[in-house]
Amino acid sequence: MELTLLGTGAPAGLPRPDCPCAACATALGEHARAATSLLVDGTLLLDLTPGAAFAAARAGHSLGGVRQVLLSHPHDGPAVEVPAGLPQPGRVPDGRELALLTGHRVRAVPMDAPGTGYAVTGPDGQRLLYLPPGAAPAGLDVKGDPAYDMVLADVVGRPDGLAKLRAVGAVGPATDVIAVHLDHDVPPGGELRRRLAAAGARAVPDGTTLDVGVYEDVPDVPRRTLVLGGARSGKSVEAERRLEAFPDVLYVATGGCRNGDNEWASRVHAHRERRPGSWRTTETCDLVPLLEVDGPPLLIDCLSLWLTDAMDSVNAWDDAEWSGGGERALRARVEELTSAVRRTRRTVVAVSNEVGSGIVPATASGRRYRDELGRLNAGFGAECEHVLLVVAGQALALRG
Repeated sequence: MELTLLGTGAPAGLPRPDCPCAACATALGEHARAATSLLVDGTLLLDLTPGAAFAAARAGHSLGGVRQVLLSHPHDGPAVEVPAGLPQPGRVPDGRELALLTGHRVRAVPMDAPGTGYAVTGPDGQRLLYLPPGAAPAGLDVKGDPAYDMVLADVVGRPDGLAKLRAVGAVGPATDVIAVHLDHDVPPGGELRRRLAAAGARAVPDGTTLDVGVYEDVPDVPRRTLVLGGARSGKSVEAERRLEAFPDVLYVATGGCRNGDNEWASRVHAHRERRPGSWRTTETCDLVPLLEVDGPPLLIDCLSLWLTDAMDSVNAWDDAEWSGGGERALRARVEELTSAVRRTRRTVVAVSNEVGSGIVPATASGRRYRDELGRLNAGFGAECEHVLLVVAGQALALRG
C-alpha cells in the first residue's frame, strides 16, 4: 500500500496566516506544511484540503483515479471546492466499514473529540490508521488484530492517543508512527525531530510518498535518559513529555511528602496535575529493586533528592562519620544504582539538578553535596543513551 502525504500540517497550515510567533517565522521551505491530506494508492483521499490537486501534481500524482473522498474532522471556514471529477466528500459513521471496489476496506474509529479516525486495510492486507487533529481513540476494539503497520496521528497535540494505542497493542515496536496535523506548538527542525523521536515517531515533508510496512525508518526509543537542569528550568516537564506517549508509566517520587510543608505540598500537587491519568505514582528512594524487574517505563524525579536520602543514611554531613566510612558507604550505594541502570531492561527517564556551575557553597557539607551530586550525575549519565541539559525551557542534547 502506497501513501502520499499531500499535506502534514494543522488545518490552518504552518505557518499560520498572519501569526507572528517564532515557530511560524521559521516554518519556511521544507518546514512549511499544508493542511494534512493523504492519498492512498491513488484511489482513496483522506481529507480534502485547498490545493490538494496541485499538491498531488507536485508529488508526481494525479487525483484522477480517486474513487472515494473521506473527511476526518469538521472544516472551519468556507467550503473547500471539490475539483472536477472527484467524488463528493463524506464521513463514515463510527464503527461502520466501507468496502471499496479497489479492494481497500475502511473502518471508522470513534474519537473522544469531534472527528472520525479511519483504519484502512489495503488489498495486500497492510493496515494503517489515520486520526484527526486534536483527537484520540474513544474506545478501541482490536479483536486480536496485529499492530498497525503505520499510524498517522496528532502526536504533538495528543500524545495520550498514541499511549492508548500502545496500551492495547495497536502500536508495536515495528509500527511506523508519522506525526501529522503539525502546528506551531513546537519549533520546526531539530526540536521537532527530537521530541517526536522520544515518542517513537517521525515527521516527513509534504509530498512524501511512503510504502506502508517498510520499517527501516522507525526510530528507536532510547531506553535510558538523564535530564539535567537548574531550578525551574523545565527539566521535569521535559522528562514527563518524553513518556507521555506511553501507557502505564510509573512515576517514582524520591522527595517524600514532608508533612507540614505547605510550599512542598503545592509543588507535589502541581506535578501530579500535569501527569496523564494513566500514570501511577510511588514514593520511594529504593530504586534498585525497581530497575531490576521488568515493567512499564519509570520516571524518576529526582536523583538530587535520592542523593540527599543516601547521604542522610550514612550521616555524610558529619566530618568524622564521613571520613570514618560514610564516604565509602555512599560511593557503594551510587555504584549499586548505576550498575542497576546499566542492567535494566525498563525504559527509564531520570531527572537531576545541575548545581556545579553556580556559586560555591559556603559550608563544607554544602560543597560535599555539590561534589557528590556531580559524581552521581556523571556516573548515571554514563549509563544512558540520551543525556539532556535543560536551560530556560530549552533542551540541549549532550548525548544521543
